[in-house]
Amino acid sequence: MSTGQKMYDLATRLYPICRSITGDGVRQTLAILKEYIPELEVHEVPSGTKVFDWTVPKEWNIRDAYIEDEAGNRIIDFKEHNLHVVGYSLPMDEWMELDALKEIIYTQPDQPDVIPYVTSYYKERSGFCMTQKQKDSLKPGKYHCVIDSTLESGHLTYGEAVIPGESNQEIFLSTYICHPSMANNECSGPALATYLADWVRTHNHKYTYRFIFIPETIGAITYLSSHLPYMKEHVLAGFNLTCVGDNRTYSHMSSRYGDNLADITLRNVLQYHYPNYDEYDFLERGSDERQFTAPGVDLPMCTFSRSLFHKYPEYHTSADDLSIISPEGLQGSFDVLTQCFRVLEYNKKYRINVLCEPQLGPRGLYPSISQKGAALTDEVRKITDFIAYADGRNTLIDISNRIHFPAVDLIDTVEKLTAAGLLDIVE
Repeated sequence: MSTGQKMYDLATRLYPICRSITGDGVRQTLAILKEYIPELEVHEVPSGTKVFDWTVPKEWNIRDAYIEDEAGNRIIDFKEHNLHVVGYSLPMDEWMELDALKEIIYTQPDQPDVIPYVTSYYKERSGFCMTQKQKDSLKPGKYHCVIDSTLESGHLTYGEAVIPGESNQEIFLSTYICHPSMANNECSGPALATYLADWVRTHNHKYTYRFIFIPETIGAITYLSSHLPYMKEHVLAGFNLTCVGDNRTYSHMSSRYGDNLADITLRNVLQYHYPNYDEYDFLERGSDERQFTAPGVDLPMCTFSRSLFHKYPEYHTSADDLSIISPEGLQGSFDVLTQCFRVLEYNKKYRINVLCEPQLGPRGLYPSISQKGAALTDEVRKITDFIAYADGRNTLIDISNRIHFPAVDLIDTVEKLTAAGLLDIVE
């Protein structure tokens, strides 16, 4: 079975769970992920904990919700789709006239056939979501509105997995686990991160890799509030993963200045993997890049997506179902990130340790026959061009950008020249 199919199968397991920024849905999700990631540790931060300018909110859990008419017919049912309830809704059990009911029903009028994803984390209210067509079809009368939920002191829960390397410098991966049943804008990120952790575990790596599974925004802020000094010292590059399961395009949401090592690495990989990828300025931010690269935080991170949040029509609606993601889409994201990891592992400054051009022929790196009109192969040209710029000033990515070969394809050049005793790393 392909890795893409395995990720899709995991996303399918995660899809039905009703998650929010706190609660049992998050714990259930992390329990599933721990089946795949033995290193995963689950942490809980009490409600009321001060985290920078924010406070960890109360914990929300929901068991049931519905609206039924006077004849007992259910108009909407939380158990049929968990987007039918506004996230963090207070409990309620009351009969309402249609005009009053309409005041607490949320729809997406420009997409009349979908249920919108609506939340109210930091202002207490109750509400329901349905399609615009459903709302328009409601007849005058009384409706029984039930939300069986709790909002009380508890915990914010997140997961963290650290896979040690030879170095305590880190590659940092973050994804979130706070959205209910939406496939691309939720389940794809944890599924990808899970199998990236598996890839790291089974491949040689110098750097330490840290994976966190958090609720968006408040989770990132909470995590940073207790880890920032260490991260600023140790994180070499990081990637926020979201909306990584469809196969329409690839997207790079840059950091504030777009020039950190994560930006540079992802840009190099994407321009060769999928030249028509979409590049977004930080002014179009919308995920946890807002926190990880905020002023004073400034971690060397960026966000990687397929179709970016807000940019695809199914985003934050019931239309973001399992048909939007695919094994092929997830596999493409996996391939991009593992290429980024390989490039980062080899992204040193290199210097040829002989003067003038080294004699490559006896080392099996250059043709032994020379004739007019015989062009050098791409492989030979790659080696000679790499040597020309391996002067101790340039990293692997620098050389790649200058000689127009993908950085990941220069790794074997580094290995060949190193094996021939011709290449030194400049610390």
